[in-house]
Amino acid sequence: MSVHQSPDIQNKIKQLDDLAMVRAEFKASGHCVVHCHGVFDLVHPGHIRHLTAAKQEGDVLIVTITPDHYVTKGPHRPAFSEELRAENLASLQQVDYVAVNQGPTAADAISRLEPDVYATGARQPSSHKTTAKEFDDEETAVRSVGARMHFTNDLTFSSSKLLNSFLPVYPPEVDTYLQDCRSRYTIDDIVKMLDVLAELRVMVVGETILDEYIYGDVIGKSSKEPILALKYSSRETHAGGSVAIANHLANFCRNVELVTYLGQQDSREDFIRDRLHDNVNPSFVYKPDSPTIVKRRYVDSYLVTKLLEVYEMNDQPLDGNAERSLCSLLANQLPTSDMVIAADYGHGLITPQAVSVLCQKAKFLAVNTQINAANNGFHALSKYPHAEYVCVHEGELRLDQRDQSSDLRQLVLRVADRMGSRSVMVTRGKRGTLLYNSDLGFSECPGLSMKVVDRVGAGDSVLAISSLCAAQELPPDVTGLLANMVGAQAVTVVGNRTAISRGQLLDAIESVLK
Repeated sequence: MSVHQSPDIQNKIKQLDDLAMVRAEFKASGHCVVHCHGVFDLVHPGHIRHLTAAKQEGDVLIVTITPDHYVTKGPHRPAFSEELRAENLASLQQVDYVAVNQGPTAADAISRLEPDVYATGARQPSSHKTTAKEFDDEETAVRSVGARMHFTNDLTFSSSKLLNSFLPVYPPEVDTYLQDCRSRYTIDDIVKMLDVLAELRVMVVGETILDEYIYGDVIGKSSKEPILALKYSSRETHAGGSVAIANHLANFCRNVELVTYLGQQDSREDFIRDRLHDNVNPSFVYKPDSPTIVKRRYVDSYLVTKLLEVYEMNDQPLDGNAERSLCSLLANQLPTSDMVIAADYGHGLITPQAVSVLCQKAKFLAVNTQINAANNGFHALSKYPHAEYVCVHEGELRLDQRDQSSDLRQLVLRVADRMGSRSVMVTRGKRGTLLYNSDLGFSECPGLSMKVVDRVGAGDSVLAISSLCAAQELPPDVTGLLANMVGAQAVTVVGNRTAISRGQLLDAIESVLK
C-alpha cells in the first residue's frame, strides 16, 4: 500500500481471493453485487459514467483491473501501474471494492466473484481484436454463475487516444512518427493488410535451438575460485531458432512448413513437436553424432541478468546422407511455397549446396545470417549470392561489408545491388529500423520498445513479420511499424516463452494509431 493512500482507499483495495470472501458475505445478506472489469489506464468521463450506471444496477460495485503484464495495448502501456490504477478507482465514491485480476481476462474473476450483475460498455467488440474472444469468454462466465449482463451505453472516450494526445509516453521523434502514421492509416487498413498475409504458403529453413534458462540467486564469490556462486532456483526451456520463427508465422499464415535438423543424440523431438503450433508442418533432418542444439543461459533471478552462456552443439556442416536428405527435401517442397525464410544461425544446417538449392528454386527468398558467439567473423551475408529480401542487424551488415564506419545507406545499396534484393531491412536495436525498397527508396522507423526484459528472440520475430510484409509488398512505413512493434513486444518477455499474437499485435497497433 502507498503511504499516501487514505484508510478508506486502503480498505477498498483487496486481493482477489479476499474479495471473493467479502462477496460471499454480501450474498448471504441478500445484497446485489455488480462487477465491472477493465484496464482503466486513464480514468476519463466515459469511465465515470460507466461506473455510475453500473452501481445503479445493485448495492455493491466491485471493479477488477487487468494486471500490468496482461495489458495488450502496446509496449508503452499501461501508462500507469496496476497499483496506481487500483488506487485511482478506489478513490471514486461509486466504487466499493477494487482488485487486481490474476488472469488476462475478466472470465476468471467473474467465476471467482459470482456477481449478480456483470456490467460492460461493449456490446459488439471489433472482430479483429483479442477482446472479441474475451467478450465471448465473459458471456460464458456470466451465464455459468447465473448472473445478468448489463450494457452501459453512454459517452464513449478512448484512454489510448487521450494518452496519445495529451500524455504521450514516447520521445518526441517517436510521437511525430506515430502521428504521421495516424494521418495515413486506420486500424482497419492494417487489418486488411494482415489478412492478405494469411494466404501466403511459407517455409522456414534453419536450425532448431533450445533456449534454456537456469535461474539462481547470487550468493557470492566462491571461497576457493574466482567464480560467482549461485543457488539454483528454477529453469525453463523454450523452443527457439527456426521453431520460434515458424510459431510466429503460424499466427499470421494458415500453413507453415518447417525444415530443420535435430541431433541423432538427445534429439528432444517430442518436446519440439509438442511446442509447434498445430498449423506448422515439420520436416526433420537428423544430424549424426550431434545433439539438438541447446543454448543454456545462467541467470540472476533477481535482476534477470545473464551471467554465463553455454552452447551444447556440433556446429560442423551437414554432410553425406544428412546433407543429401536436406537438399532433397528443399528441392521437393520449395516449388509449393510462395516464400522461404532462411534463418541461418551458422550452426551447420545450411551448407553451400543447400544455399544453391534455395537460391535457384525459392520463388521468394528472405535471408538472415545471424552473428553469435560461435560464428562471429566466419558467417556473413556473402554466403548467399541472391535473396529477394534481406533482414540483418547493423553489425551483421557491417561485418559482411568489412566496414565499421561508412554511411549505412551506402552499405545497404551495395548489398541490395550485389544480391539483387528488392528490399533490405537493417535492425538497429533501440534506434529502430532502416528499410530499403528498390522502387521506393529508404524508410526509417524509430524504436518502439519502452521496456527490455530479454533481447533473445526479438530479431527472429522481426524477421518473421517483415519477411511476410516484403513478400506481399506492403508499404514500407507499414512494414517498419509492424516490425518494430513485434520487436518491442518480443523484448518484454524472456526469450521465446511466447509467440507473437496477431490479436495482441493489432491491439497494440490500434492503441498507437488512436
